[in-house]
Amino acid sequence: MTSPINSSTALSQNYEGIGVPDDSIGYVLQRGGEELILHKVPDRFTVRLSPSASEVKDLPQPSIPMQHANSVAPSLEVVQVASNQLDEAMELARNSEYVDFASHVYQLDSDPASTVYLTNQLTIQFQEEVDASTRNAVVSNLGLKELKPIEGVPNGFVYETTPQAQENPLKIANRLTRNPEVLLAEPNIVIKSQAHYVPRDSLYSKQWYLNCNDGNQMTAASHICAEQAWDITKGVRSVVVAITDDSVDINHPDFQGVGKIVAPLDLKGRDNIPLPEAPTDNHGTACAGIAVAEENGKGIVGVAPGCALMPIRTTGFLDDESVEQIFNWAIDKGASVISCSWGASAIYFPLSVRQKAVIHKAATQGRKGKGCVVVFAAGNANRPINGILDESGWPNDIIKGRVKWLSGFAVHPDVITVSASNSLAKKSAYSNWGTGVCVCAPSNNAPPGMWLQETGYIGTPPVLKGTLPGLGVFTTDRMGAAGYNQSDFAPDFGGTSSATPVVAGVAALILSANPNLTAQEVRRILEQSTDKIVDSDPDPQLGIRMGTYDKNGYSQWFGYGKVNAFKAVQMAQYKPMAQQQITRNISQENRQTMAIPDNNSKGLSSSLSITETSPIQDIQVTVEIEHSFLGDIEVWLVAPNNDQVLLQNRTLGINTQLKTTYTLQNTLYLRQFLNLPAQGTWQLKVIDGVPENTGTLKYWKLELGL
Repeated sequence: MTSPINSSTALSQNYEGIGVPDDSIGYVLQRGGEELILHKVPDRFTVRLSPSASEVKDLPQPSIPMQHANSVAPSLEVVQVASNQLDEAMELARNSEYVDFASHVYQLDSDPASTVYLTNQLTIQFQEEVDASTRNAVVSNLGLKELKPIEGVPNGFVYETTPQAQENPLKIANRLTRNPEVLLAEPNIVIKSQAHYVPRDSLYSKQWYLNCNDGNQMTAASHICAEQAWDITKGVRSVVVAITDDSVDINHPDFQGVGKIVAPLDLKGRDNIPLPEAPTDNHGTACAGIAVAEENGKGIVGVAPGCALMPIRTTGFLDDESVEQIFNWAIDKGASVISCSWGASAIYFPLSVRQKAVIHKAATQGRKGKGCVVVFAAGNANRPINGILDESGWPNDIIKGRVKWLSGFAVHPDVITVSASNSLAKKSAYSNWGTGVCVCAPSNNAPPGMWLQETGYIGTPPVLKGTLPGLGVFTTDRMGAAGYNQSDFAPDFGGTSSATPVVAGVAALILSANPNLTAQEVRRILEQSTDKIVDSDPDPQLGIRMGTYDKNGYSQWFGYGKVNAFKAVQMAQYKPMAQQQITRNISQENRQTMAIPDNNSKGLSSSLSITETSPIQDIQVTVEIEHSFLGDIEVWLVAPNNDQVLLQNRTLGINTQLKTTYTLQNTLYLRQFLNLPAQGTWQLKVIDGVPENTGTLKYWKLELGL
């Protein structure tokens, strides 16, 4: 792999108040307000074929041998060549009438097992005061064409390169970081979604996770009390659960019934028949059965058997366009709950601005303004969804040292993130964890592992040996012998992939009992109706203990606890959530001018004290900073419980004056402070991690609605 820079530290030291330096613009990825370092893969590149060429073999074959490696949705083809002929082959491709676009293939510096593909699109968000004529002048000089505005991103637009563009979107985005009229610019990349959990072979008792008593490898504390919930409601057809996955076998007997299937979509096959095709297309059928399998006197029954199913077959890749298509379809076609048992096959994956925006749109504008309930799996690597671990023992040292882990989907503030517990009401060994997990749900127990693009599925080290106690999850399987099992049912499904549709099903029961609830109210009911299962044992792989709850009733392993369908439905029916009313507003400000330490990762901290104990219903932070190059700084808000939110990332470029207010509307992650007690010391942290340019914090104010 080639790169003129060795690390993010080296890159930071090259910043000299001018944005991304010229010698690095081809190696820095602007992503969700962060800057990630890329390396070029030496023997592969991608092309997007013109309409006159249907396959890579249609390209003229010059003296350089080229081989079609694989296809990448939505429209890229990967070409393999000898390393010493890469540049020459790419130049030939770019000059070919059969190629509309050609690009390097990249890998992340911090995650060499991942592969990043560049498309010909990029997102640009201009400063609020920039008008259309100025926007057009900026993009026309770069050879860009506007495709569409981005809903939920003020003055934000999607562009694509034209033949007049002299550089690829990666370089264009980095050059735009120097433009004072541009708030952010990021290319649309494609990364493969996390491959699917493969169930074990052993056939255990069937649907213990719905209701069970103490028994062999199970305890009565492990299930979700579904039978009692069904005495109130088994779900109604007007509540629709979208299962977004590799496919759903809609011909399965457990998905039959009048009005059962609603608005099916196949984004991979580009039609409305989301049936499995590849031998590995089994995961979505298993997830759909857990959530909504029909009660028909045979087979299995889902958590919400009376609800409808919206099966959405994804492309298997997580570019901006594909993610938007998933959620926009679910919104437009009336989904109530959107279940996502997948994530990026990457160690560190912040969401793009477009991905953040469309998930926020679903959670706030879906269901005619009440919001879709969006549920995501935490993951199966036994790693933090947002945190740092010292890593060693990975095959070929593909991951080593102090590694930052981030699952962008799992930490989105509008998402209900689900970890897994097992049939003994303990943590499932593989379950990811950390601040951001909302609730847990029952699943199987198995060694941790993950799917990386360069290695395939591997166990995370140190590898657990021996048999782990716990039962598998019995669910629907692809029809015939092609699925997980020779029968039409999978006896031992699992992972957080299995726990997620359990929570989606409970959310569907809640909305069946009370369809007037907002998505936020459903989330609160799920959190407030949980069973506080406790696991005081050390993690068998990492040795850590996080299976108890803090003073706020929160556990990094289990979130607010294991979902209880009966208590949740009962709360929804008999104790509908009253709309939280703000009864008073309070504010504190700090006008002490403080110099921001230059090139210092600790930065400065400025404090405010709040004496009120009421829970927070609204929050705003106003900040005023002067700095000779604001692109150097990060601004964080730290709550009394030490939770922290990034208010401002290093995206302000050459601007020198910052005076803005961060709200729940423009800074989604502030929502994690809602319902926390206001009392305590709040801190504003300002960090300048880059040498030379300096500045001062002039003023900041915290406003709370209680």
